[in-house]
Amino acid sequence: MFNKGIGNIYKQAQQMQKKMAKVQEDLKNLSIEGNAGDGMVKVVVNGKKDLLSVDINESVLKEDKEMVEDLILVAVKQAMSNADQKAEEMMKDVTGGALPNLNIPGF
Repeated sequence: MFNKGIGNIYKQAQQMQKKMAKVQEDLKNLSIEGNAGDGMVKVVVNGKKDLLSVDINESVLKEDKEMVEDLILVAVKQAMSNADQKAEEMMKDVTGGALPNLNIPGF
């Protein structure tokens, strides 16, 4: 009887592992945007927080260097934060919300 319970737990763990691998793959394929200056600077990252693109409106390039740098930083931070939120949502779907503070590298 005890061994049967462990077998079920093991099967559930394997299923969760497969679902988590799928989430990892799905995160790679997402495009998540961040922007600053009312869209004057836009960046796109995937769900793994790899930077995919940077789009800077030409009019911003006429501004001083520090302002442009700040706009880029704000847009990147927003995109990264959005990616974190999306990854957290997707993990909750896998875990059923049972492990809310689970820190898994790569998620």
